[in-house]
Amino acid sequence: MELSKNPVWEAFAWRVLPHALHGGSDFGECLATLERIGEGSADDWHREWTATADRVAAIAQVSDQRGHFISAREAYFRASNYYHASYFPLFGAPVDPRLTRAFTAEVAAFQRAAALSQPAIEPIEIPFEGRTLPGYFVRASSDPGSRPTIVQVNGYDSNIQEMYFAHGPAAVSRGYNCLLFDGPGQGRNLIRDGLVLRPDWENVVRAVIDYAVTRPEVDPWRIVLAGWGLGGFLAPRAAAFEKRIAALIADPGQWDQSDTVKAIPVPPELLRQKDSVPPPQFEQFEQWLRSPAADPMFRWRTLQRGMWTHGVNSLFELVKQIVRFEISPVAEHISCPTLLTAVDGDTLSRGAQKLFDALRCPKLLLRFTATEGSGGHCEPLARSLYEQRVFDWLDETLKSGGCLPLHLHLGRDAAAAAKPPQTGVNGSTEVSPPPAHAPSSATDTRPTIRFEDEGVFKRSDLGLPPRWGGGDRSS
Repeated sequence: MELSKNPVWEAFAWRVLPHALHGGSDFGECLATLERIGEGSADDWHREWTATADRVAAIAQVSDQRGHFISAREAYFRASNYYHASYFPLFGAPVDPRLTRAFTAEVAAFQRAAALSQPAIEPIEIPFEGRTLPGYFVRASSDPGSRPTIVQVNGYDSNIQEMYFAHGPAAVSRGYNCLLFDGPGQGRNLIRDGLVLRPDWENVVRAVIDYAVTRPEVDPWRIVLAGWGLGGFLAPRAAAFEKRIAALIADPGQWDQSDTVKAIPVPPELLRQKDSVPPPQFEQFEQWLRSPAADPMFRWRTLQRGMWTHGVNSLFELVKQIVRFEISPVAEHISCPTLLTAVDGDTLSRGAQKLFDALRCPKLLLRFTATEGSGGHCEPLARSLYEQRVFDWLDETLKSGGCLPLHLHLGRDAAAAAKPPQTGVNGSTEVSPPPAHAPSSATDTRPTIRFEDEGVFKRSDLGLPPRWGGGDRSS
């Protein structure tokens, strides 16, 4: 099904339309907007999506004023996602004022919808390195008590508003809280504050988990870290260091990001030299990329999204930044049960098998295929199938005990002694051997678990039969 003859608009449209599943769009509104745009310009795209968002926001305001709060909430949600869609082609530095206005309208519409939700979706600010990271806490229930909680890591160009539609309703309907946050290079941090993407995501996630465990709604034994898009790299990277995670999901699983730039003609050793200059053939490649002959979506991803998100001004500097995003030195330190996806038609998932092979923890690789309608980046047209498979695995993993977070089983002092690999804010990694688990002196009422060398336990240690293995399965 073709939504636009413009390949960039086609890609952007498939970003908006699938969120209809959980109230982030409506098919008719999307198709009418795309028809008005046709094969038009970036200005046309922004103008028409803004017009749709404004119209739907006006509907929401009228319903809100008249006390029709469910209708108002639904329209505010859709308007928020349409404002978000409107500024895709405006990515880049310096930030376009139209992008800033659209982002402000997106947040305002979403937060009014959040306030009208039951229970209310709570805007939060997470302390991080002298500033705060914006987020939302989505409660599974207003009833007291702690529940399992999914901490969601965004992709390259997503933000916490969009991530609600992708993950929030599916989580809360199954009894999970969902904590959404924008890290460096995402959402408000990038648009308003100029905070760019960084490879040491473990330091970001550490701050988020520190915040999460202060909330009485969060069961600290059942914190799940999940990544979407580029988050499928960032979340595993963080999980190699953060041992308070009971389960990990990477959609899709990924390997070192240097794999994504192999086609660019530059020697790898040159990329790792701080003061290196691009070779002549690289400059020729960049000139071609800026020409009409280049693939327009690849041009948007690199020259607009990539340079802006990484805070660089040239393709050479962008590639030098990308190669710093590595999981290979630390993948073996991931100790919690891990689910990776590999998806037909999603180039990011080409590294899923490499990550799967490197893992020493309980692991599962789920394949999503075009034959079953679940191909494409992050399964856009089969999110229900994705949710069924992933949450069924997660339910079984947590109910069976999952992987007890290391700091809770051992006590904080012993967990600190079982050091994961060390990292600095620049993402440099010092690879240490797998942690040797010391006995805990802390009082613990949980059953004693016998850990394996890599920091996980076998189901047989609890007298439970195997429920799923370390193999690759497609369902």
